[in-house]
Amino acid sequence: MQEPQRVSAADFIRSFANWRLQAARMPVVVTHHGKDAHVLISLDDYHRLDGGAARDIAARTDALQASHAALVEAIRDAVILIDPACHVVAINPAGCDLLERSAAALTGQALAAALPGIETGLLAHRVNRLIDHRERFSGEIPGVVRPGQWLRVDLFPVPVGGAIILRDISAAMEDHAAADARRALLQAIEADGGIGHARISVRETVESANAALLAMVGVDAAAIRRVRFSALLPTGQRQRFVETLESVFRTGNAQRIATELVTREGAALPVSLSIAEIRGAYASEGAMIAVTAAR
Repeated sequence: MQEPQRVSAADFIRSFANWRLQAARMPVVVTHHGKDAHVLISLDDYHRLDGGAARDIAARTDALQASHAALVEAIRDAVILIDPACHVVAINPAGCDLLERSAAALTGQALAAALPGIETGLLAHRVNRLIDHRERFSGEIPGVVRPGQWLRVDLFPVPVGGAIILRDISAAMEDHAAADARRALLQAIEADGGIGHARISVRETVESANAALLAMVGVDAAAIRRVRFSALLPTGQRQRFVETLESVFRTGNAQRIATELVTREGAALPVSLSIAEIRGAYASEGAMIAVTAAR
């Protein structure tokens, strides 16, 4: 490498054109009071030193930001960005679908106008805490967009102000309520004490049975588990039960038949069986059988 040329700041100013041409061939060091202060180099030399790396970093940063934006646009949750004044500054397509309005119509609006139910419940306070104290929040809240609708709400701070992520969980909440009702129904059945029930697999084996059914048959829980339910019936009535169970699985319709249970002592106990399929998300998971003594 050639030794760079040196020139005082005063001479550099007076003969800038000359020193600019000199810098195209080799670096020119500009001195100030005899000490090196600045270096003049060609644009190509500058690019070789740092410009290429800087451009690569900038390109990667731009690509990352574009990826973040594309991710927000693609996710199924509604995403709303608000500024410190609680005005909507951006909203993704899922958010437009949830609010049933276009991004152009929502951008710039006050959050309370975009989410009509926000000021009547807990969420307004949480949004204020988000803006004023950058406080995060997650929870399930009803009636934010429309009455009776449950939303999973996540709030977190972002440089522009705050982000609100909304997911409609109404169906899940209805499932929870239905599950609660089923549990209450089973508790009522157990309190009655005269209704037996068993859960069986698609192969007809008993997976669980309540105390009332065990008392009818005269066995304990370990003795009945994994036993085919038809084995609890008289031999001549088993085929009819199997055909009825197959019909329940095939059609999904609950059915009721009159038959008998064979007790541990060998006696035949007249009963009615009510059979309903347990349908999972993708396939049948077996059936529930309610057993009541014939009157």
